[in-house]
Amino acid sequence: MWERFKEDIRTIIDRDPAAKNVVEIFLCYPGLHTIWLHRIAHFLYQKGWFTTARLVSHFSRWFTGIEIHPGAKIGRRLFIDHGMGVVIGETTEIGDDCLIYKGVVLGGTTLEKKKRHPTLGNRVIIGSNSTVLGAITIGDGARIGSGSVVVKSVPAGATVVGVPGRIVESLTPEKEELDFEHGNLPDPLSEIMKMLLQLHSKLEERVKRLENQEKKD
Repeated sequence: MWERFKEDIRTIIDRDPAAKNVVEIFLCYPGLHTIWLHRIAHFLYQKGWFTTARLVSHFSRWFTGIEIHPGAKIGRRLFIDHGMGVVIGETTEIGDDCLIYKGVVLGGTTLEKKKRHPTLGNRVIIGSNSTVLGAITIGDGARIGSGSVVVKSVPAGATVVGVPGRIVESLTPEKEELDFEHGNLPDPLSEIMKMLLQLHSKLEERVKRLENQEKKD
């Protein structure tokens, strides 16, 4: 267990340039606190102590601003950066080395008691205020841009942006480790508008040529 604690702290040191020292991380990182509390809640949930597990997760929500249902399955080295407003549903499954920013919702779309929340592969990045809904799969190394709404499965290595989410890029394995620059993500709506404007310009030119030809005739 001590090795897992050290691994959690090393993950933050590696992924957050603002982290100055171990004491600061131990005392001031809610994303770390909620992972530790979730492990306790998940253990109790697996033992069938559902109410006690929910009490632990409820305290974690009050203390950190991050809500993780005790039934959620979380892999190793998850980093929840800042984390305020993050919601992770009961049947969510998260792989190893994932990164989740503030305001992310991993939610369900049905009231049936079955698998109804997303499954995230390894090395997935979910940008701020994004929503991923339903029993869909987000493939290894996929990246979800800030503010996106994803309701369909995403293949490994893909970058998704927009509402609803659209694939705008697919990473090759050798490029997967590149930084996720939220400010440089393409805007699919902007691309559509550019195409429409180009089409409009072509149509205007065609109309002008037809008008000029008609005048000559």
